[in-house]
Amino acid sequence: MKPALLEVMRMNRICRMVLVTCLGSFALVIFYFQSMLHPVIRRNPFGMDICCRKGSRSPLQELYNPTQLELSSTAILHQIRRDQVTDTCRANSMSSRKRRVLTPNDLKHLVVDEDHELIYCYVPKVACTNWKRVMMVLTGRGKYSDPMEIPANEAHVSSNLKTLNQYSIPEINHRLKNYMKFLFVREPFERLVSAYRNKFTQKYNTSFHKRYGTKIIKRQRKNATQEALHKGDDVKFEEFVAYLIDPHTQREEPFNEHWQTVYSLCHPCHIHYDLIGKYETLEEDSNYILQLAGVGNYLKFPTYAKSTRTTDEMTTEFFQNISSEHQTQLYEVYKLDFLMFNYSMPSYVKLE
Repeated sequence: MKPALLEVMRMNRICRMVLVTCLGSFALVIFYFQSMLHPVIRRNPFGMDICCRKGSRSPLQELYNPTQLELSSTAILHQIRRDQVTDTCRANSMSSRKRRVLTPNDLKHLVVDEDHELIYCYVPKVACTNWKRVMMVLTGRGKYSDPMEIPANEAHVSSNLKTLNQYSIPEINHRLKNYMKFLFVREPFERLVSAYRNKFTQKYNTSFHKRYGTKIIKRQRKNATQEALHKGDDVKFEEFVAYLIDPHTQREEPFNEHWQTVYSLCHPCHIHYDLIGKYETLEEDSNYILQLAGVGNYLKFPTYAKSTRTTDEMTTEFFQNISSEHQTQLYEVYKLDFLMFNYSMPSYVKLE
């Protein structure tokens, strides 16, 4: 009796296994035909489903421990730029007795992308509008796909991007340690002329005319008309430079971000930046960053020719009427930016 009972039990187990196998095969067949009839929809690469980097290499790993054995020429170039900043900071700390600790308010220019573990310090007049657009695509989780579809004014709405000063101290330290930090710089005097042209020669910038133009004219122009003192819309470049080098100016309040030094905006001697992009190599440096972030196949930095762009030739013309004494004083204001980011003295500058 026992052998017969065991045989029945064994046959039952075999039948159950066959049934499960058949059902599994049937389910696979159904899935196969469903996928043939309803192919997988390709979603926005910045959508919720693949926005986050869990399980993949971070940008910092890609930068410092690349999958390829040999460092690319681009990686070597950025190492040289990092070393230049480090050396300048070390030399400056030895010659300066000023030592300070950063506060959260110092971090309001550092834009955070949680999904791709990036921190971008934006510098006005160094393609920051387009980089803010790119950051909105990266952090939008599918809301945006094309940076150039985002209006310029929307890119500058503070609530559209999260900055590092909005985090707690432990959260700030964690991100500074683990996220890839980058910024973009530009030849300091060219950036300065670009800021002047944009803020003081365009009629629509009435807020700058009222806040800064009237103040500059009052201090720097002899026998100014009442109209000029009221409107502040015809500031000369020579007056703007005189305002910047006036010791009273910096004692009164910090520079506006559009002409503040990169050293003071992004604090590169306190924060170790992993990548330093340059306006002169904007497209290459930007796309290298996007490649490290793992989105290079989906997102390219916007490129378009801007006819109003401030050039080296324009900058030369603006500095023709600046005295050598004022040029020397202005260089002292922006000296660290020149040295730190390896910009040589422009040929048109005549120092005393």
